[in-house]
Amino acid sequence: MLNEIAIHNFAIIEHLEVPFDEGLTVLTGETGAGKSIIIDAVQLLAGGRGSQEFIRHGAKKAELEGMFTVEAEDHPVFEKMREFGIDAEDGSIILRRDINSNGKTTCRVNGKLVTIATLREIGSQLIDIHGQHDNQELMQEKRHIHLLDQFAGQPLAEAHANYMDVFDRYSRLKKKLAATSQNEQQIAQRIDLYSFQLQEIDAASLRIDEEEELEEEKLKLQHFNRLFERLHTAYESISGDNHALDWVGSAMSDLEDAASIDKQLAAHAETVSTSFYALQDTAHEIKSLIDEMEFDPLRLDEVENRLAMLNALKRKYGKTIEDIVIYREKIADELDQLLNRDERIHAEEEKLEQLKKDLEVEANELSMIRREAAVRLEEAIMTQLTELHMAKSTFHVSIERKSAGNFDASGFDDIAFLISTNVGEPLKPLVRIASGGELSRIMLALKTIFSKHQGITSIIFDEVDTGVSGRVAQAIADKIAMIATHSQVLCISHLPQVAAMADHHFFISKDVKGNRTTTAVTEIVDLDRTKELSRMLSGAEITALTLQHAEELLTMAEERKEQFR
Repeated sequence: MLNEIAIHNFAIIEHLEVPFDEGLTVLTGETGAGKSIIIDAVQLLAGGRGSQEFIRHGAKKAELEGMFTVEAEDHPVFEKMREFGIDAEDGSIILRRDINSNGKTTCRVNGKLVTIATLREIGSQLIDIHGQHDNQELMQEKRHIHLLDQFAGQPLAEAHANYMDVFDRYSRLKKKLAATSQNEQQIAQRIDLYSFQLQEIDAASLRIDEEEELEEEKLKLQHFNRLFERLHTAYESISGDNHALDWVGSAMSDLEDAASIDKQLAAHAETVSTSFYALQDTAHEIKSLIDEMEFDPLRLDEVENRLAMLNALKRKYGKTIEDIVIYREKIADELDQLLNRDERIHAEEEKLEQLKKDLEVEANELSMIRREAAVRLEEAIMTQLTELHMAKSTFHVSIERKSAGNFDASGFDDIAFLISTNVGEPLKPLVRIASGGELSRIMLALKTIFSKHQGITSIIFDEVDTGVSGRVAQAIADKIAMIATHSQVLCISHLPQVAAMADHHFFISKDVKGNRTTTAVTEIVDLDRTKELSRMLSGAEITALTLQHAEELLTMAEERKEQFR
């Protein structure tokens, strides 16, 4: 519910903080005192259209802030907030909107900056504002199917979940087939491209480690003379006359003789001996390498050309040889799908046709539940209209099937609420109801039914009782009070019958201070409330008789409210 609203420099309101409570809160006062301005502020908090014209004259900006509490943990507003990354601690939600004189608007939800669109999405889950001429949800034909589904309850919700499971699979496969059946020229171009790329990669006969081996071979070929000279010099240093092997061999003989005298020298003798034979083996290997070495300038060209070809492939298909191989496998698979697409498309079309049949079954189940719910809804609405003295009206839920094969996330039903307000007149869409008084009563009848199902935190009625009186006025008061048993209701009214049904009554007044008009809100109880009802009854001077009538109206209202509790 809406716990409190704070308004600063908004229209004729300089500063106002109004606390609200559960049940029915009625705002009354003289015309022009600022009652509708408060509703305008709430509407802007919920993401309504605003402009700098709302800013109080002489101020730089208008500031609006409202605090809501939502007890139900599964309320859809929390899912919407999570979608936008907004935290909600202890079910508290604070909406804030600043309208600056430069025309810019700043919006926050629980302290996080959001766009007006986001504020509107979250606000619509919390506040439902009904004015006599507003384009409300109930007047939007595209929303009627959702309202009927809410009324149908759990059976419809379960059937819809089953339908959506099939619908999601059907939609994904249909989208995939549409993408597969794209322009044949584009497919032919892709086949030619992939075929050429595969041929080019396969012709290269790639090996994962080949590039590293070629780089090593290239280095040796480029420095052949230097390598030959170094090996030859090394060999001569080891095996030449009076060089390394001769000296190490002499040292080995001396140490072996010394070790025969002193056994502690045996280890040293062994080390030198091992080194001698290792040098000898190395010298033989170096000699073999020298004998085998032969410079081939053509081989260097071959290696450089191969490396250039590998680099060209890397520029096209991947940073490494391994990347090229992976890319090759990918396009080979895609080429296979393209070449065999007719067979695959046929199989998927058969699967899609089966899903369509399954979808038809699930959609039929949805439609059957809706038709049963529609009968109950028509009866419930007619009961409400009769109580609102519109017994000669006819309410009908029109359920038409979409064109063949046309499904959406709601099934194949088109739903519209139709009504005839006079005997002999044809049923018409709600949007074509001309009479303001009739429209108000129809809206109340619908809202009495749907307020139990919509989960809206706060419902606001802005003078929906305009143009009615007498027994119709009392019927409207009863309906508003009944709705307040399911949701918090804020109501601006000029009818004493409605004001008498209030759980909380606020009086809106305006005063002039320092040549400036200001609005004040005062909660009234007991005698002050009786006086206000007396004023509303008489429209002029308060007399003992009007006070008596006001007391009687309050007493009757308490008795009537007991029927709804």
